[in-house]
Amino acid sequence: MSEILILLAIAGSTALFLYGLKLMSESLQKVMGQWLQIILSSISSNKAKSVLTGFFITALIQSSSATTVMVVSFVNAGMLGLNEALCVIMGANIGTTLTAWLVALLGFQFEVSFFMLPLIGIGIPLIFSNSRKIKNWGEMLLGFSLLFISLDFLKNTIPVVSNSWLLDSILLIKSLPYISYVAFFLIGTLVTVIIRSSNAIFALILVLSYQGWISFDLGAAMVLGVNVGTTIAAINASRIANVTAKRVAYARLLFNLFGVIWVIAFF
Repeated sequence: MSEILILLAIAGSTALFLYGLKLMSESLQKVMGQWLQIILSSISSNKAKSVLTGFFITALIQSSSATTVMVVSFVNAGMLGLNEALCVIMGANIGTTLTAWLVALLGFQFEVSFFMLPLIGIGIPLIFSNSRKIKNWGEMLLGFSLLFISLDFLKNTIPVVSNSWLLDSILLIKSLPYISYVAFFLIGTLVTVIIRSSNAIFALILVLSYQGWISFDLGAAMVLGVNVGTTIAAINASRIANVTAKRVAYARLLFNLFGVIWVIAFF
Protein backbone atom coordinates (compact mmCIF):
# COMPACT_ATOMS: atom_id res chain seq x y z
CA MET A 1 0.00 0.00 0.00
CA SER A 2 1.45 3.36 -1.02
CA GLU A 3 2.09 6.03 1.60
CA ILE A 4 -0.55 8.33 0.07
CA LEU A 5 -3.20 5.64 0.46
CA ILE A 6 -2.07 5.00 4.03
CA LEU A 7 -2.32 8.70 4.89
CA LEU A 8 -5.78 8.82 3.28
CA ALA A 9 -6.76 5.75 5.33
CA ILE A 10 -5.62 7.48 8.54
CA ALA A 11 -7.46 10.66 7.52
CA GLY A 12 -10.58 8.64 6.67
CA SER A 13 -10.50 6.75 9.97
CA THR A 14 -10.11 10.01 11.91
CA ALA A 15 -12.92 11.61 9.89
CA LEU A 16 -15.18 8.61 10.61
CA PHE A 17 -14.40 8.94 14.32
CA LEU A 18 -15.22 12.65 14.12
CA TYR A 19 -18.51 11.95 12.33
CA GLY A 20 -19.47 9.27 14.85
CA LEU A 21 -18.69 11.64 17.71
CA LYS A 22 -20.67 14.46 16.07
CA LEU A 23 -23.63 12.15 15.43
CA MET A 24 -23.64 10.86 19.00
CA SER A 25 -23.14 14.32 20.53
CA GLU A 26 -25.86 16.02 18.49
CA SER A 27 -28.38 13.22 19.04
CA LEU A 28 -27.74 13.29 22.80
CA GLN A 29 -28.16 17.06 22.83
CA LYS A 30 -31.54 16.61 21.09
CA VAL A 31 -32.59 13.90 23.54
CA MET A 32 -31.41 15.88 26.58
CA GLY A 33 -31.78 19.41 25.17
CA GLN A 34 -34.66 20.66 27.31
CA TRP A 35 -33.22 19.09 30.47
CA LEU A 36 -29.78 20.60 29.78
CA GLN A 37 -31.28 24.09 29.56
CA ILE A 38 -33.25 23.54 32.79
CA ILE A 39 -30.14 22.29 34.59
CA LEU A 40 -27.96 25.15 33.38
CA SER A 41 -30.54 27.80 34.16
CA SER A 42 -31.03 26.44 37.70
CA ILE A 43 -27.35 26.62 38.69
CA SER A 44 -26.91 28.37 42.01
CA SER A 45 -23.91 30.23 43.40
CA ASN A 46 -22.64 26.95 44.85
CA LYS A 47 -19.31 26.46 43.09
CA ALA A 48 -19.09 22.70 43.71
CA LYS A 49 -22.56 22.23 42.20
CA SER A 50 -21.57 24.30 39.17
CA VAL A 51 -18.43 22.21 38.59
CA LEU A 52 -20.41 18.95 38.90
CA THR A 53 -23.04 20.30 36.51
CA GLY A 54 -20.38 21.08 33.89
CA PHE A 55 -18.88 17.63 34.38
CA PHE A 56 -22.13 15.66 34.02
CA ILE A 57 -23.47 17.67 31.08
CA THR A 58 -20.23 17.28 29.14
CA ALA A 59 -19.97 13.60 30.07
CA LEU A 60 -23.46 13.13 28.61
CA ILE A 61 -23.11 15.07 25.36
CA GLN A 62 -19.34 14.46 25.00
CA SER A 63 -18.49 17.93 23.77
CA SER A 64 -16.87 20.50 26.02
CA SER A 65 -17.14 22.99 23.17
CA ALA A 66 -20.92 22.50 23.01
CA THR A 67 -21.18 22.94 26.78
CA THR A 68 -19.04 26.09 26.68
CA VAL A 69 -21.06 27.57 23.80
CA MET A 70 -24.26 26.94 25.78
CA VAL A 71 -22.70 28.57 28.85
CA VAL A 72 -21.61 31.61 26.81
CA SER A 73 -25.13 31.99 25.40
CA PHE A 74 -26.64 31.73 28.90
CA VAL A 75 -24.22 34.37 30.21
CA ASN A 76 -25.03 36.59 27.24
CA ALA A 77 -28.74 36.25 28.08
CA GLY A 78 -28.08 37.15 31.73
CA MET A 79 -29.13 33.71 33.02
CA LEU A 80 -25.69 32.83 34.40
CA GLY A 81 -23.12 34.88 36.27
CA LEU A 82 -19.41 34.96 35.49
CA ASN A 83 -18.35 32.92 38.54
CA GLU A 84 -20.92 30.17 37.96
CA ALA A 85 -20.05 30.00 34.25
CA LEU A 86 -16.34 29.57 34.99
CA CYS A 87 -17.09 26.74 37.42
CA VAL A 88 -19.24 24.98 34.80
CA ILE A 89 -16.38 25.27 32.28
CA MET A 90 -13.94 23.75 34.79
CA GLY A 91 -16.28 20.78 35.15
CA ALA A 92 -16.63 20.56 31.37
CA ASN A 93 -12.85 20.20 31.02
CA ILE A 94 -13.06 17.09 33.21
CA GLY A 95 -16.21 15.67 31.62
CA THR A 96 -14.78 15.77 28.10
CA THR A 97 -12.17 13.15 29.07
CA LEU A 98 -14.83 10.42 29.32
CA THR A 99 -14.58 9.50 25.63
CA ALA A 100 -10.80 9.14 25.91
CA TRP A 101 -11.26 6.85 28.93
CA LEU A 102 -13.85 4.74 27.07
CA VAL A 103 -11.49 4.41 24.11
CA ALA A 104 -8.53 3.53 26.36
CA LEU A 105 -10.44 0.99 28.46
CA LEU A 106 -12.59 -0.64 25.77
CA GLY A 107 -11.14 0.19 22.36
CA PHE A 108 -7.90 -1.79 22.79
CA GLN A 109 -9.16 -4.72 24.86
CA PHE A 110 -12.10 -6.19 22.94
CA GLU A 111 -13.01 -7.31 19.45
CA VAL A 112 -14.84 -4.20 18.30
CA SER A 113 -16.97 -5.72 15.53
CA PHE A 114 -18.40 -8.33 17.90
CA PHE A 115 -20.06 -5.57 19.98
CA MET A 116 -20.52 -2.67 17.56
CA LEU A 117 -22.12 -4.39 14.56
CA PRO A 118 -25.15 -5.49 16.65
CA LEU A 119 -25.54 -1.87 17.84
CA ILE A 120 -25.50 -0.70 14.23
CA GLY A 121 -28.11 -3.34 13.43
CA ILE A 122 -30.32 -1.89 16.17
CA GLY A 123 -29.56 1.78 15.50
CA ILE A 124 -30.09 2.04 11.73
CA PRO A 125 -33.71 0.73 11.73
CA LEU A 126 -34.50 3.26 14.50
CA ILE A 127 -33.25 6.10 12.26
CA PHE A 128 -36.07 5.35 9.79
CA SER A 129 -38.73 5.70 12.48
CA ASN A 130 -41.36 8.42 12.16
CA SER A 131 -40.76 9.43 15.77
CA ARG A 132 -38.10 12.11 16.19
CA LYS A 133 -37.15 10.78 19.64
CA ILE A 134 -36.62 7.25 18.34
CA LYS A 135 -34.55 8.65 15.46
CA ASN A 136 -32.34 10.47 17.95
CA TRP A 137 -31.71 7.27 19.90
CA GLY A 138 -30.90 5.44 16.66
CA GLU A 139 -28.39 8.15 15.68
CA MET A 140 -26.84 7.97 19.14
CA LEU A 141 -26.30 4.18 18.85
CA LEU A 142 -24.91 4.55 15.34
CA GLY A 143 -22.54 7.34 16.38
CA PHE A 144 -21.30 5.36 19.38
CA SER A 145 -20.63 2.34 17.15
CA LEU A 146 -18.76 4.39 14.56
CA LEU A 147 -16.43 5.72 17.28
CA PHE A 148 -15.01 2.27 18.01
CA ILE A 149 -15.12 0.98 14.43
CA SER A 150 -13.05 3.96 13.26
CA LEU A 151 -10.65 3.35 16.16
CA ASP A 152 -10.23 -0.23 14.96
CA PHE A 153 -9.43 1.10 11.47
CA LEU A 154 -6.79 3.40 12.98
CA LYS A 155 -5.21 0.56 14.98
CA ASN A 156 -4.93 -1.60 11.86
CA THR A 157 -3.67 1.19 9.58
CA ILE A 158 -0.95 2.86 11.64
CA PRO A 159 1.35 -0.23 11.99
CA VAL A 160 1.49 -0.40 8.17
CA VAL A 161 3.42 2.89 8.11
CA SER A 162 6.39 1.42 9.99
CA ASN A 163 8.75 2.30 7.12
CA SER A 164 7.62 5.68 5.87
CA TRP A 165 8.58 9.33 5.88
CA LEU A 166 5.76 9.93 8.40
CA LEU A 167 7.39 7.72 11.01
CA ASP A 168 10.82 9.12 10.10
CA SER A 169 9.48 12.66 10.72
CA ILE A 170 8.13 11.69 14.15
CA LEU A 171 11.44 10.04 15.05
CA LEU A 172 13.31 13.18 13.95
CA ILE A 173 11.14 15.41 16.16
CA LYS A 174 11.49 12.97 19.08
CA SER A 175 15.28 13.17 18.82
CA LEU A 176 15.27 16.91 19.60
CA PRO A 177 15.75 17.31 23.39
CA TYR A 178 13.22 19.87 24.61
CA ILE A 179 11.98 21.17 21.25
CA SER A 180 10.08 17.90 20.76
CA TYR A 181 7.69 18.83 23.59
CA VAL A 182 7.03 22.25 22.07
CA ALA A 183 6.60 20.71 18.60
CA PHE A 184 4.04 18.14 19.76
CA PHE A 185 2.27 20.81 21.80
CA LEU A 186 1.94 23.01 18.68
CA ILE A 187 0.83 20.05 16.55
CA GLY A 188 -1.92 19.24 19.07
CA THR A 189 -3.05 22.87 19.14
CA LEU A 190 -3.09 23.40 15.35
CA VAL A 191 -4.78 20.11 14.49
CA THR A 192 -7.50 20.72 17.11
CA VAL A 193 -8.11 24.24 15.80
CA ILE A 194 -8.55 22.80 12.29
CA ILE A 195 -10.65 19.73 13.20
CA ARG A 196 -12.54 21.40 16.10
CA SER A 197 -12.75 18.18 18.09
CA SER A 198 -10.45 17.37 20.99
CA ASN A 199 -11.85 13.84 21.32
CA ALA A 200 -10.85 12.89 17.76
CA ILE A 201 -7.28 14.02 18.43
CA PHE A 202 -7.32 12.21 21.79
CA ALA A 203 -8.19 8.98 19.96
CA LEU A 204 -5.32 9.48 17.50
CA ILE A 205 -2.89 10.18 20.37
CA LEU A 206 -4.01 7.01 22.17
CA VAL A 207 -3.45 4.91 19.04
CA LEU A 208 0.00 6.44 18.44
CA SER A 209 0.91 5.71 22.07
CA TYR A 210 -0.52 2.19 21.88
CA GLN A 211 1.59 1.43 18.80
CA GLY A 212 4.71 2.85 20.46
CA TRP A 213 5.15 5.76 18.04
CA ILE A 214 5.20 8.36 20.82
CA SER A 215 6.12 8.16 24.50
CA PHE A 216 3.93 9.19 27.41
CA ASP A 217 5.56 12.62 27.81
CA LEU A 218 5.19 13.50 24.11
CA GLY A 219 1.58 12.30 24.16
CA ALA A 220 0.98 14.45 27.24
CA ALA A 221 2.52 17.47 25.48
CA MET A 222 0.19 16.90 22.53
CA VAL A 223 -2.81 16.65 24.88
CA LEU A 224 -1.85 20.01 26.40
CA GLY A 225 -1.94 21.51 22.92
CA VAL A 226 -5.36 19.95 22.35
CA ASN A 227 -6.64 21.63 25.53
CA VAL A 228 -5.60 25.03 24.17
CA GLY A 229 -6.92 24.42 20.64
CA THR A 230 -10.37 23.37 21.86
CA THR A 231 -11.03 26.85 23.34
CA ILE A 232 -11.41 28.39 19.87
CA ALA A 233 -15.09 27.37 19.54
CA ALA A 234 -16.08 29.34 22.65
CA ILE A 235 -14.06 32.38 21.54
CA ASN A 236 -15.78 32.33 18.13
CA ALA A 237 -19.20 32.00 19.79
CA SER A 238 -18.50 35.00 22.04
CA ARG A 239 -17.65 37.42 19.25
CA ILE A 240 -21.23 38.65 18.96
CA ALA A 241 -21.92 38.36 22.70
CA ASN A 242 -21.67 40.91 25.50
CA VAL A 243 -18.56 41.72 27.54
CA THR A 244 -19.29 39.19 30.30
CA ALA A 245 -19.75 36.35 27.80
CA LYS A 246 -16.46 37.31 26.12
CA ARG A 247 -14.77 37.16 29.54
CA VAL A 248 -16.09 33.63 30.02
CA ALA A 249 -14.66 32.48 26.68
CA TYR A 250 -11.25 34.05 27.24
CA ALA A 251 -11.19 32.85 30.86
CA ARG A 252 -11.38 29.27 29.57
CA LEU A 253 -8.40 29.98 27.32
CA LEU A 254 -6.42 31.45 30.24
CA PHE A 255 -7.45 28.55 32.50
CA ASN A 256 -6.17 25.99 29.99
CA LEU A 257 -3.00 27.99 29.32
CA PHE A 258 -2.28 28.12 33.06
CA GLY A 259 -2.65 24.35 33.21
CA VAL A 260 -0.25 23.99 30.29
CA ILE A 261 2.39 26.21 31.94
CA TRP A 262 2.55 24.36 35.27
CA VAL A 263 2.39 20.90 33.69
CA ILE A 264 5.13 21.72 31.15
CA ALA A 265 7.34 22.70 34.11
CA PHE A 266 7.47 18.99 35.01
CA PHE A 267 8.95 18.16 31.60
